[in-house]
Amino acid sequence: MSHPVDLLRRALAAEPSRPLVTFYDDATGERVEFSVKTFDNWVAKTANLLIDGLGAEPGAKVVLALPLHWQTAVWLFACWSAGLTAVPVDEGDIPADADIVAAAPGRLDAALSTGAEVVGLSLHSLGAPLEECPPGVTDYAIEVRAYGDRFGAAVSPDAQTVEIGGEVMTGAELVAAAEALGLPPATRMLTTVSYATRDGLLSGLIGPLASQGSVIISQNPDEARLDRRISLERATAVIRPGSTHSATRPSL
Repeated sequence: MSHPVDLLRRALAAEPSRPLVTFYDDATGERVEFSVKTFDNWVAKTANLLIDGLGAEPGAKVVLALPLHWQTAVWLFACWSAGLTAVPVDEGDIPADADIVAAAPGRLDAALSTGAEVVGLSLHSLGAPLEECPPGVTDYAIEVRAYGDRFGAAVSPDAQTVEIGGEVMTGAELVAAAEALGLPPATRMLTTVSYATRDGLLSGLIGPLASQGSVIISQNPDEARLDRRISLERATAVIRPGSTHSATRPSL
């Protein structure tokens, strides 16, 4: 049985320099790209922050009150690396039983009201800190820099890994569901679908990694730019909200 972290480690061992995650935000004009190694470094630093900085214990529930973003992908894999349960919720209420909440700037007050440990993410492309960091909030951009870029803890495929839309899945179940999508080898998936949905998580992150492929995250997508982006980025599959299929090949 495999775990999502095993997929990342396999990619790291095979070809660490290849692009893994490309991120666009059409509202700000941002574009950033991460190799397998760079993405893994971010995951390791964040997992070390969770364990050594925030004292997270195995099985702790980490709510990700974050939009579709490369840092959300990092936090998902960091939680899984550290043996924690990730609960992505980019909209709506933040669960009151959270142990830790990673929140975007506009959701910090709601996160603080849970009484959990709160980490604030500016989501700035260049890693800038929060413009305003309320008392009781750990500023991710500042704190994460101090932690090591290696994290090698063992992961259990049978451990609870994610809670999404009321469904709880283990690491093995996540990988099995992603592999069942039947994505072609080296799929390059462009996604505009939230990681707080089952389809977005499987088709827009785990599935491409299981195919030894890569992901293009498009936040606040400008539909007028999307077809050209698909062509320029050599996307081989696309998932959008309301798609009837998990992935559809674009016409290039």
